[in-house]
Amino acid sequence: MGRGKFKSKPTGHRQFSTPEDLLAGTSTRPRTFSKKEAEYDEVEEEIVESSEEESGDESEGQDEKKKGIQGIIEIENPNLVKPKTLKARDIDIGKTTELSRREREEIEKQRARERYMRLQEQGKTEEARKDLERLALIREQRAEAAKKREEERAAKEQKKVAARK
Repeated sequence: MGRGKFKSKPTGHRQFSTPEDLLAGTSTRPRTFSKKEAEYDEVEEEIVESSEEESGDESEGQDEKKKGIQGIIEIENPNLVKPKTLKARDIDIGKTTELSRREREEIEKQRARERYMRLQEQGKTEEARKDLERLALIREQRAEAAKKREEERAAKEQKKVAARK
């Protein structure tokens, strides 16, 4: 036990696991380990696989090394997609990819908007018809107002001519 303000360094408390502990799975080693230990694990796996082949218990479905509790509980997760790496020569050019629901809906919205704008320009929608009617009324009112102004101007000129005589 250390005395005083400062704690002692933890270097004296280290425990090293033996290869037997590693095989048994009871080691307390950290997740990251050195290259030598990785090579040791690979050799160990080869030995286990060769013993399985000799006994005739081949499991073709378990090629991948499973992490955590995945080996204990087997769950079919439909959202879990394993990424497939494709090389440039393996890509099928003629294959068409299916669009997602959101992408399809977005394309449909754009097409509907374009169709509506085209009909709007041609004047076939109700909104366009109402706008055209409103424009026709405004044109008539402006034409009438211009006609009245012309008449008033002509009347003023006639008064001026009559006042001069």
